[in-house]
Amino acid sequence: MGKPTGFLEFSREMPAKASVAERLQHYKEFEQLYTEEKLNQQAARCMNCGVPFCHNGCPLGNVIPEFNDAVYNGNWEEAYSILTSTNNFPEFTGRICPAPCESACVLGINQPPVAIEEIEKHIIEIAFDKNFVQPRKPNIHTGKKVAVIGSGPSGLAAAAQLNYAGHTVTVFERDDAAGGLLRYGIPDFKLEKWVIDRRIKLMEEEGIVFKYHCNVGVNISINDILREYNAVVLAGGSTVPRNLNIKGRELNGVYFAMQFLKQNNKRVAEKDFLANANIESNIILTELNATNKNVVVIGGGDTGSDCVGTSNRHKAKSVTQFELMPKPSTERTPFMPWPTYPMILKTTTSHEEGAARHWAIATKEFIGDENGNLKALKIVDLEWKITEDGKPANFIEVTGSEKEIPCELALLAMGFIHPQHEGLLNELEIDLDERGNVKASEKLYQTNITKVFTAGDMRRGQSLVVWAISEGRECARKVDEFLMGSSLLEKRDSCILNTTI
Repeated sequence: MGKPTGFLEFSREMPAKASVAERLQHYKEFEQLYTEEKLNQQAARCMNCGVPFCHNGCPLGNVIPEFNDAVYNGNWEEAYSILTSTNNFPEFTGRICPAPCESACVLGINQPPVAIEEIEKHIIEIAFDKNFVQPRKPNIHTGKKVAVIGSGPSGLAAAAQLNYAGHTVTVFERDDAAGGLLRYGIPDFKLEKWVIDRRIKLMEEEGIVFKYHCNVGVNISINDILREYNAVVLAGGSTVPRNLNIKGRELNGVYFAMQFLKQNNKRVAEKDFLANANIESNIILTELNATNKNVVVIGGGDTGSDCVGTSNRHKAKSVTQFELMPKPSTERTPFMPWPTYPMILKTTTSHEEGAARHWAIATKEFIGDENGNLKALKIVDLEWKITEDGKPANFIEVTGSEKEIPCELALLAMGFIHPQHEGLLNELEIDLDERGNVKASEKLYQTNITKVFTAGDMRRGQSLVVWAISEGRECARKVDEFLMGSSLLEKRDSCILNTTI
């Protein structure tokens, strides 16, 4: 490495952020960039490990020590080349990835790990500034046509790789713009949409065609696509949210998190959130606003955190977040050894902005007023039984703990159960696995229909953006092999740990 003693000389330091008071006034990203000196120091912390476990922790197999060395030495074009050899969209992962690579960092055994995610973001932004990022056009054209259904990170990655392999690629998207949950799930204060637009423009320059308002199985026939294209990639994501079917669920004021987040992202983009409601997904015909309301977010994950940050920007009266599970540990336990991804307490920037967080809480009932509007929640404390390996097993309700709390807006952020079956999947008569996902092995990514492949959350279930990109790349390679008999597209390192985070 460029500075073998760097990890002894420099501590982990993150870029400065705008103050809470300032950032609550807008929806723009608020994390600043490192100075050149600070970026050099953070890259210098990467050690000359005998075995760089960060490779194993990254679902993409990013070649992390090598790009850190290039950053330390100021070799920006080399750093960009190394990073993009495994990752099509580092501008996305550098902003919203939970960085499992950092959990596997060797330095992280007894010190704060290398700030890999931040370094990654800096590499790609510097590459754009220096005009290193140019359209990656294919050297040959095979004459084969591939349809990619869904423009989330897995669909985009598959499209980019297949286009570079020389196939003619068309992406079908039911919303009005590409990106999937990147665009209409992740708030702008975490990922501004010009970042997505910049990448889509580049992909169009590479020859990829995007078609919007195309809900295959609804207003576009899958049979027409099967006739026209040599292969089809299903990358529609896991879009059916987990519901909470308790008394009062039908009240005005109880909504899925994605209905709230998508509408707000459209509002920020100055788009009509009611337009094309019959084609797009997660459209609610009522305007959702948290202003001056007691907001309760049910679900403790990243989507719930995004609801917290958005509600605070709406100037909610109060924001409370409930989690059914017990409060996680603040550090690794013997049951979460390095280099596994630890399920520890996570405090996001949205939590820093203000929220009352409670664990081991169950919501028993949504309580409404005489007009059918939500006015309160009935909740109860839970007592969890923990197994010998430190995992929550089952719970009982704590006697006498039941109470009502005021709430005019309840947002269900409890994850997704599987892709939408109605329409496309039912029309295809596609095989599903026991969880309701599209059935296809990781070895082939091929469904029961020979020319139809699948990738991302639609295949593996709800997961991370970095896993979706990895899946899209691997699926593209299998499609290329199917069409041509072999493939020169990059293959993910076989040592990558198939974790389910």
